[in-house]
Order: sequence, then structure tokens, then C-alpha cells
Amino acid sequence: MSDSPEETRVPKRRFDWLRAAGDRVPTKWFAGIFIALFLAATAAFGGLATAAPPEIDRLEPGEAHITDQRSLTIQRAVLIDELPEAGVYPEPGQRVFALVADVENRWDRPASVTSRDAIRGSFSVDGIEPETTMQAARLEDESLVIALQPGVSTKIVFAWAVDADQFTGGERVDVALNDMSLYTGSFVIEGQSWDSPVTTAAVTVEIEDVGAGAE
Repeated sequence: MSDSPEETRVPKRRFDWLRAAGDRVPTKWFAGIFIALFLAATAAFGGLATAAPPEIDRLEPGEAHITDQRSLTIQRAVLIDELPEAGVYPEPGQRVFALVADVENRWDRPASVTSRDAIRGSFSVDGIEPETTMQAARLEDESLVIALQPGVSTKIVFAWAVDADQFTGGERVDVALNDMSLYTGSFVIEGQSWDSPVTTAAVTVEIEDVGAGAE
């Protein structure tokens, strides 16, 4: 099944290394008395405590994170000099950071891969700002991925142009995996989209520097 009729085929060149490597009285007195009593009570019970943030699941590379929106399995992280096959063209002083992941669209309609109100918003890479342009390509045939059809599972290369010294080979980087809520618009805004990402899991991957990506 094809992901989208809008997919663009690009020349095969640097994807072989990816395949080969695997895959928040007065009222003032009452307020003051109340506050004093409240502070006295909390002091008796150990003081004011800050609620601990919910713990997140720590996954290993190759473990799937499954939500109502999608299934996402982070496999690898790499640095490469250039990756035009994924539609990324670094400027001088930049390289390409790429994630290889298995992705399945579990929604009942086509889902954008690179939009932040769809699959792109369901994960983030520590050190890469959300507004940084991301491109995506299917690993199997190096076609640029615009959207995934319902039920489609495919191996995708997510790629960003980053400063050359932002990441180094052998460094470990965290990928946050988010649950998103389905928003249904009404009146002025219609349609449905995924919003309000909440990190529920994370995976740490070691970055492999593949240089020019040549075999």
C-alpha cells in the first residue's frame, strides 16, 4: 500500500549504510488566621511538598511506544555529512542528524509524518528545537514521505540539518515519546488534529557517526 500519491522518488545513494546496519469582624484577619493555621499544619506534617512529576517508561532501542495515534519504534541515531535522499541539504558548517524508526499509523485516516499536529509532534529529540525543519523518507525505497495511510507500518528516516558540532559520534541522546490528544474543531476551526503532547516514555540511543555514509 502506498503512503501517499504525493510521495516523490529520489535517487538511491546513501541509504544502503542504514539497511546494512540493521535495522500549575475583618476579612483580612480571617485570611491571615487561615494562612497561619495552614502553615502550622503543613509544618507539622513535614512542610509543603512539591508533587513529583509522573515517571516515564524507559524503553530500549527497538521497543515500540504505542498510542491511539501511532506506534513508534526508535531503532538508530546517526550523523552523516549529507543526506539529499531524505530531502535535507545542510549548509556549510552543518551536518545531518537522522533517526531510523518503525512507524505505524494507528489512526483511521491519513496522518502527516512531518507536521507537529500529527506524527512529528509525538516525539522529540533532546537538543533539537521543535521548530527545526524535519524531513522524512521511507528507508526501503528512499521516497519522501508526506503521510502514512491507516494501518501502514514502514521504516522511516527522520532527518534534520544541525550544526556540525551539535552532536558527536558515541554520544547518547534522549528521544522523548509523547501521547497526544485528538482535538476536534468546531465553528471557525473544523476537522481533527492531534495536540497537547505529554511525554510518557523515552528511549536513549547512541549516535553513530557514519561520515560521508559511503560503504
